[in-house]
Amino acid sequence: MEKDDNILRKIREILGDSTDNFSILEHQIDVRVQMEYFEFSRNHPSNEDPEKVIEQADNLYSQEIELDDKKSLLVNLASIEKPEAYRIIQRYVPQAPENLKEWASMALQESRMLLESRLLDEQQVFISTGLGGREGKLRYFVAIFSSSDFEFNQTQKDLINSEFRFTLRRFKSDVEEIVFKRNHASIVALVPLNVPVKDPFEASISECNSLGEFIQKGFIITNVKKLSSDEVEDILKNPPSDFIQVDRE
Repeated sequence: MEKDDNILRKIREILGDSTDNFSILEHQIDVRVQMEYFEFSRNHPSNEDPEKVIEQADNLYSQEIELDDKKSLLVNLASIEKPEAYRIIQRYVPQAPENLKEWASMALQESRMLLESRLLDEQQVFISTGLGGREGKLRYFVAIFSSSDFEFNQTQKDLINSEFRFTLRRFKSDVEEIVFKRNHASIVALVPLNVPVKDPFEASISECNSLGEFIQKGFIITNVKKLSSDEVEDILKNPPSDFIQVDRE
């Protein structure tokens, strides 16, 4: 990833400078579920009459209906440009069983985007990541490392808490949580689309290190999922291609 990358500019380079309508998947949904949903939606276009699909809404709550049939019904509902279809999915999401919760959330997002596109009379860009986002910002997981390879002491923890929150605000970004592990800290933050994603974290590390070089300059950042301590160590040893950056010095 280049130093000056920002996602908004990349989208406009591909789709045109006038592209301003973005729909960001807010929920944290497993990337595998997202891919399955998009593949299913693409390969199973609905040929049913919209009214007949809406009439089947009660099947979502029936114990006698197979899981795949419910998935198909949700996809079909999401393709209908009627507020009634959106409200059916919206009512179902809080009551959906665990094995359908993420699928229903995907259907709700697609239905919302379809309605907004119709009302605005302009095609929207749908942005989805494993960690989701909020209010024009994408959510990222970041791991920073102690330069001593030992746990941060309390003074260092306090500095990380204060400096990262303060510095990210300068980039219109928000820290949602900071958790300290054995030799690293994990941070979950929201970064606007038009901000080069590495900049807020590099600036935060620099601010902390101006008070004592206790954080390594390199860090891990991804919007695929939150990582466990074991996964962080595994990534350092064998970085996968779907991570935005793996960099440790």
